[in-house]
Amino acid sequence: MDEGIRLRPGTDEDFPAICDLLGLVFHEELEGAAKVVEREVFEPGRSIVADESGQVVGHALAYTRGLTVPGAVLPAAHISSVGVRPTHRRRGLLTALMRRQLEDIAAAGESLAVLWASETTIYPRFGYGAAASRLRFSIMNREVRLTVPPANPPGRLRMGDPSALLSEISKVFDQARTGRVGWSDRDDRWWRYVLVDPKDGRGGATRLYAVVHEGAGGPTGYALWRVKEGWSHHGPDAEVEVREVVAADPEAYQALWRFLLGIDLSRSVTFSLGAVDEPLQYLVDEPRRLGPSLGDALYLRVVDVPGALAGRRYRTPVDVVIEVADPIRPVNSGRWRLTGGPDAAACVPTGEPADLSATVTDLGAAYLGGTSFTALAASGRVRLLTGNDPSLAFGWHRAPSATEIF
Repeated sequence: MDEGIRLRPGTDEDFPAICDLLGLVFHEELEGAAKVVEREVFEPGRSIVADESGQVVGHALAYTRGLTVPGAVLPAAHISSVGVRPTHRRRGLLTALMRRQLEDIAAAGESLAVLWASETTIYPRFGYGAAASRLRFSIMNREVRLTVPPANPPGRLRMGDPSALLSEISKVFDQARTGRVGWSDRDDRWWRYVLVDPKDGRGGATRLYAVVHEGAGGPTGYALWRVKEGWSHHGPDAEVEVREVVAADPEAYQALWRFLLGIDLSRSVTFSLGAVDEPLQYLVDEPRRLGPSLGDALYLRVVDVPGALAGRRYRTPVDVVIEVADPIRPVNSGRWRLTGGPDAAACVPTGEPADLSATVTDLGAAYLGGTSFTALAASGRVRLLTGNDPSLAFGWHRAPSATEIF
């Protein structure tokens, strides 16, 4: 990194310059209501600025949020707003920012960091492994039918503005997220961030709508969506853009998708944040018409190996020695004995022979249970040194997923 550039903590006063920098990097100006809610979640104490003579030429930010991991919810640094001014690339700024940020995360006592990668070649260099994937659906909704009949008696659907239904929506979300690996908690600020809906950000679609499903005991599910008008020489050709579908039980899930697939004048439905094991795949008579395609989602960095491995739970009993290589945080390097199961876990340093050898990047990929050590070993990235393969223990009953891009 150039001697004339220094890394320093960000301040509230840096926010406009940070927005300008990110607009250059991501080719998208932040303004209006979107800028207001972005400032609400901005944490200057967790912002790192690369400063050259008073000019912000690089930046990295961590948000303080909880992340659902197998069997637990742990504090995890949510990394965002990372960028370097185009005129200052290839000078080591990004490396310096990411290394400093990892030091700060460790000092804050967080054992995990997660992010969405703008370019997937970048972040594995800093120990982030591809930990959760997503399914994008492009549905021909007039050519699929749900294979189960509606509930009898059916629940009630109520539609409205998401902000007006927020108390019901947030209650359903909070009940669901503690059991869904990869989901992040949301306080009032984050709900405003998720629901912000500037007209110039809709791509020609309508405003955001919400529908809540009510069962006998109250709200049991909700969906967020908008519609993009369309017409062809065949007639109506609108596209429903689904943002979120959250349900507490199969009845609510089925009712919400029946509603979304049947919106008048629509001929297609898109949903970009589906889980790899999204139940919709098993609910329709023509799964091919869902048009699923696989993409990456969350990248996870194990910042504190013993803290992270002891913090989660395991699907089956596990007693394994893992040898970890972490060139950026040598404190993680070495052999660790992990013992645990569905109810508790412990991880301590050991001199015993290793059953498994992995980089911290591959440990991050396997941490949420979405990528198995067996698969990583088959690719040559991980070495299984004995017959003690912990892949089954690291798995979970649902695939990890993510409901939002932060």
